[in-house]
Amino acid sequence: MTTDFSAGSIPVTYREVYAICSHNDEPIHKDVYQKLLAQCKLSSDVLKVIWNLVGPVEGTVTRTNLYKTLALVAWAQHGKKPSNKLFETFSGKEYPIPQLGDLSPVKNLKIYHSLQKNPAVLGLSYLDITQLDTINVELAPEKKGIFLKHSEYIVTSQRCNSKVTRRYNDFVALYELLLSRFPYRIIPRLPPKRIVSDAHFLESRRRGLHRWLTLISRHPAICYDGLLMFFLTDQGTDVQYRIRDIFRRAPDEFMTSDHAANAKDYLPKDCSEFASNREQVRSLVHIIGKMKLLADSDVERGLACAKDTEVLSHQFKALGTINIGQISSTKWPIMQKGFTDISRDLNSLWNKTEQHATLEQITVCERLDLLLDVLVGHRDLCERLEKGLAQDHQTALAKMLSLKKRKIQGVIRGADPDTVEQLETKMLMQENVITNMELRSDFSIYCVHMETQLVHAYLETLSSILSSLISLRMRSHTELANIWKQAIPTAERYLSVDQNIQKSNGSS
Repeated sequence: MTTDFSAGSIPVTYREVYAICSHNDEPIHKDVYQKLLAQCKLSSDVLKVIWNLVGPVEGTVTRTNLYKTLALVAWAQHGKKPSNKLFETFSGKEYPIPQLGDLSPVKNLKIYHSLQKNPAVLGLSYLDITQLDTINVELAPEKKGIFLKHSEYIVTSQRCNSKVTRRYNDFVALYELLLSRFPYRIIPRLPPKRIVSDAHFLESRRRGLHRWLTLISRHPAICYDGLLMFFLTDQGTDVQYRIRDIFRRAPDEFMTSDHAANAKDYLPKDCSEFASNREQVRSLVHIIGKMKLLADSDVERGLACAKDTEVLSHQFKALGTINIGQISSTKWPIMQKGFTDISRDLNSLWNKTEQHATLEQITVCERLDLLLDVLVGHRDLCERLEKGLAQDHQTALAKMLSLKKRKIQGVIRGADPDTVEQLETKMLMQENVITNMELRSDFSIYCVHMETQLVHAYLETLSSILSSLISLRMRSHTELANIWKQAIPTAERYLSVDQNIQKSNGSS
């Protein structure tokens, strides 16, 4: 087919779909292409015709053939039979736009294949990561237990198209199982539990659970795992018990990964970068943590200022209505009208101040919290490996040395051959243990290498966080200044009253 796709004839939608399907402008994987066709809601016979006309060649689809596919799908959705002749007879300005529905499954499959292509390179931007899933966690209406109140959360997942109810202990069960299933991955800390809690604590914990589950659901190595899928979709009760019963014997990632046996091949030649990266992350934890504290303090000051302005507004309103008896001066009623006007201006002022502080909490503080959760998770991962795997490796080596020493001593002393043979059997078993430990060690370092790349992807958010902060501050100062400007005429009327009094006193 020699269809000419000139720039003017290609709808913007075509380019957007190509960006969704293609990784780094590379040809589209046939599985991704097939997933795209599945979203078109056409019969299998029609899809087969389109596949045969412009489908994959050697397992991939070019940009041009994708554009042709979209045009054929659009025509088929309007009742036309897909064929090359449709392109030959087309005379419109722009090719038709198909109805494709939700393309999230297509995005996720593209990301999955991009990860499989080069196991040593994450190859995902922060935007790619956000497309893996969108999670929402909201507090459910409070229920009372027999003795204590407990909080429940409504958890929704865009990727799973699910909505479930979970308790805090369900999150704890998932957290513990994830640490067992993915011991060499970033598993952020859960927000704390408290027996006696108030509304402020519950909201803070809700935000923490939302961040935590968002990070887990967008983790490239975890997001497709059955454990997480169960948590996001199961509609049963007593989830914390059933999820443990089902997944407590699940092997860890090392036992199931295709990359475990040859993880060493994916490691950088210069392994000193791991120590360097670890120190860099520790420094980032300190810096971002400090920024987060400052941002939180700024929001708290904004909310406190809003509260003070609200109180001040009420006081001016009270002055505008108070009856202080007969006054010879005729200026008090005029002043009272001014107090009422100022009260309204201050009311607008505290509303705006509170809105800006709340918006800064969401767009700056929460995103800094998310980044900090990732960084702390990476730091915790490195500490787990140092305390756990490295220590286990040293213990295994020490045991092997002990067995060798006992064998040598037994041979020297002329020990029973059966005893020596038993020692040799134990040594062989211990060698297998050490070999397994070395493979596991290589795999753990490989995972840390990938997790460091994940941290780097999340660091991309710093630029947008800073941009949001600047934009919010500019908007806040402008809107608040405009409100103060609106109050100037009223304030001048008060000043004119005071000035008249001063002039009167001066002339007397």
